[in-house]
Amino acid sequence: MDVDISFNCSEIDWSIISDTLKQVGMAYYAPDLHKKAFEASHTTVFAWHEGKLIGFGRAISDAVYQAAVYDVAVVPEFQGKGIGSVILKNILNKLSHCNIILYASPGKEKFYETLHFRKMKTGMAHFTKADAMAERGFTE
Repeated sequence: MDVDISFNCSEIDWSIISDTLKQVGMAYYAPDLHKKAFEASHTTVFAWHEGKLIGFGRAISDAVYQAAVYDVAVVPEFQGKGIGSVILKNILNKLSHCNIILYASPGKEKFYETLHFRKMKTGMAHFTKADAMAERGFTE
């Protein structure tokens, strides 16, 4: 499958970002909030097939030694075709000098392990929405 990659936020329909995240069961917000988050990110990657946005991801970073990956998603009908790997490899290439952490959706850990991510023994989170903790499997 031919996949084109872009790194620029200028031609993005942000409702597709929001809708895709909702479809795959990830946290999603109003399109304008995703626009703001992606534009404020260190690295953005968008995957296209025949002019259609089919996947994306982003990373925030201090650009020195730490980074965090967020919002990696592929439109459901294009999942299982290596597109998520292409997106993540592009993010990793841009941040090859950094330690990188990420959120993994439950059940997707094996995918990230194929790209050399490992589970962490420590980690904590503070969520702005009370129900977000329960949705992500965190306990008090």
